[in-house]
Amino acid sequence: MTSRLNEEISSDSEPESPAVEKKARVQEDEEIEETAQEKKLRLAKLYLEQLKEEEEEKAEVEDFEKDLIAGRLQEDVLEQRGKLQRFVAKDYQPPDIADIRLLRGHQLPITCLVISPDDKQVFSAAKDCSIIKWDVESGKKLHTIPGGRKGTEDRHVGHTAHILCMAISSDGKYLATGDRNKLIMIWEAAPCKHLYTFTGHRDAVSGLSFRKGTHQLYSASHDRSIKVWNVDENAYVETLFGHQDVITGLDSLSRERCVTTGGRDRTVRVWKIAEESQLVFNGHEGSIDCIQLINEEHMVTGADDGSIAVWSVGKKKPLVTVKQAHGCHGDGGLEQPYWISSVAALQNSDTVASGSNNSKVQLWKCGEGFRNLKPLFSIPLTGFVNSLKFSNSGNFLVAGVGQEHRLGRWWRIKEAKNGLYIIPLKKQNSEQDVTSGK
Repeated sequence: MTSRLNEEISSDSEPESPAVEKKARVQEDEEIEETAQEKKLRLAKLYLEQLKEEEEEKAEVEDFEKDLIAGRLQEDVLEQRGKLQRFVAKDYQPPDIADIRLLRGHQLPITCLVISPDDKQVFSAAKDCSIIKWDVESGKKLHTIPGGRKGTEDRHVGHTAHILCMAISSDGKYLATGDRNKLIMIWEAAPCKHLYTFTGHRDAVSGLSFRKGTHQLYSASHDRSIKVWNVDENAYVETLFGHQDVITGLDSLSRERCVTTGGRDRTVRVWKIAEESQLVFNGHEGSIDCIQLINEEHMVTGADDGSIAVWSVGKKKPLVTVKQAHGCHGDGGLEQPYWISSVAALQNSDTVASGSNNSKVQLWKCGEGFRNLKPLFSIPLTGFVNSLKFSNSGNFLVAGVGQEHRLGRWWRIKEAKNGLYIIPLKKQNSEQDVTSGK
């Protein structure tokens, strides 16, 4: 037994037997003897296997990208048809009051505001005729275009009368502002440099909007007309008539059409620019003062009878109306509803907001098909909420607030502060639900 173990142990240290050495030599010879043709074949097989693996990986990536593109195209088609409705309202939570920031810079009530397409800046204008460009993150002023005194129109670069409306192009290149002096001023948005002044309206300019994806500008005025301008070419295009009273608001998206509110003529109108035709809608009992498109087919309006209405361009009457949306004020028997001074919509979603002078901004949830409107929550703000805008991302809401209504001086709320309120909108963690409205 011991001798056998010794044999086994010693066998490791012994040189390989002649038979083993011969076998190894044969294998080496075979490898050396591989012909050029065989080598080519072997390498070709290896190459094909590599290609196959790469193609399989590529196919997986392409399928993923195709799904992404298909989803995006589907959304774009629904958006064009005005049937895209993202159900996000259920995710929003009331903000903490401590998180709401007030930006002060204007001396008089804010009348209008716009948010840049990248959500990084806000432009605001006021009754003091000035325009301020703000940085959203820091809350600092980036640029101020001061207002001028009446009578200095010839030498002052800027407005010398109350600014009532403003719009920014969807690429963020141009800013347009309109005032009570019948003027529209076009600015290069980044440096706040004055480019042109459009004249032609015969009364105060009350509404401005760029057609999405273009530099075509629509303007509305108290002279009851709509005008179309080409900003790239510094050119007037055409005028459209139809309203029976001063036009108080205007909005547009990517279709060649715009929507307007006609104040005390109590109509909402959809203007088909190419066909030079208009659709007339009736519903409110008072002066319709503000409007915003939710998507290409639906819009929200507010009136001084205290009501908010949601409309479809396919129906002449509102889909839903909420009366006394912000409550009433006054003594018993003499109650009057709070006027709706501003409305905003988070584009292609089910979320809208309204502002008044009852010390709160109200958020609303649109039901499926926009057939009902339910209150979500309110945000306390003292003063007249003269302008409201959702950020494009839906992460915050900006309110332009003043001691007076943007169109007049019927009341004055002394404790209110003239300024911009940046309201963060908190969301629950849940996936966005996208569907088509019926």
